[in-house]
Amino acid sequence: MSSDTGPSGPSPALSQGAAGFLDQTLRPRAWDEYIGQESIKRNLTILIGAAKEREHPPEHLLFYGPPGLGKTTLAHLIAIELGVSMKATSGPAIEKVGDLAALLTNLSPGDILFIDEIHRLSKAIEEVLYPAMEQGSLDIIIGKGPSARTVQLPLPPFTLIAATTQLANVSAPLRSRFSGGVFHLDFYSDEELSRILSRSASILGIEAKKDAVEEIARRSRATPRTANYLLKRARDVAQLKRAALTLPIVEEALAMLEVDELGLTPADRRILGALIERFGGGPVGVGAIAAALGEEQSAISDVHEPYLLQRGLLERTPRGRTATAAAYEHLGKKPPSTGTLL
Repeated sequence: MSSDTGPSGPSPALSQGAAGFLDQTLRPRAWDEYIGQESIKRNLTILIGAAKEREHPPEHLLFYGPPGLGKTTLAHLIAIELGVSMKATSGPAIEKVGDLAALLTNLSPGDILFIDEIHRLSKAIEEVLYPAMEQGSLDIIIGKGPSARTVQLPLPPFTLIAATTQLANVSAPLRSRFSGGVFHLDFYSDEELSRILSRSASILGIEAKKDAVEEIARRSRATPRTANYLLKRARDVAQLKRAALTLPIVEEALAMLEVDELGLTPADRRILGALIERFGGGPVGVGAIAAALGEEQSAISDVHEPYLLQRGLLERTPRGRTATAAAYEHLGKKPPSTGTLL
């Protein structure tokens, strides 16, 4: 299933009708509203500016990094800057060659096709996507056996923008076809998150104190999506108390959500606790941790591990995951007297 967005989107002002679409409402609508990822923004500005001068769609782009860092938002901003429509879908949603063919043949010249989770495309779909990206044509096989024939359909000029949280699972042939560039999105600083939160608070009409905003930023896992989520939950507490968003209200809301001072959730602490208590601090494979907790392995490696690694609470070694001394300290555990802790 795909969605279609054009250069004109929802007004930044939050209305009653937009209340159910807060994520779209808070999404930046111009380059100067997009905070962070400065290196990527500079590269994209040059790429888009040059493509506009040539009156040709930009080359295909691939964004990768942990969830919630702004990959989809960048795709929307590129569409807005170019003044074109963007059709959005995801790798798991494209189940058959016909699904991809329908998306590509319905594009208008210059449109953007955005595929999230592109690492989950099947190999058969990838093979059809290659000529579409390189030659602007769609090769369809009609019939079976000796009577089968290939029909080549020309496609309008378009830009494919893809996103993934698992770059290693994107095949090398597919990665090589993103001639516009492969860009890694970094985690955000507390200062950048504070600016994002101040903008979001203004859009939502929240009277937020500076120290309250800074506390949310500090516990937001260096991720804008998490920051906006925590802001909305703190807003709910402030609303029921008929009060401004102050530091005590933020601390109360985060305590209810069990988000600690490092931004760790109960799931994060369970992972570290299992690693320390059941496996002696490691090293141990992520599969064993997932089995011990009854969690999906991909959820641990894609959602939780990147932030635990970034905070220095977890280390990946050739033999498996290892808890660091900082993890023991944070959980109030006594490190083993023997062995080496990172």
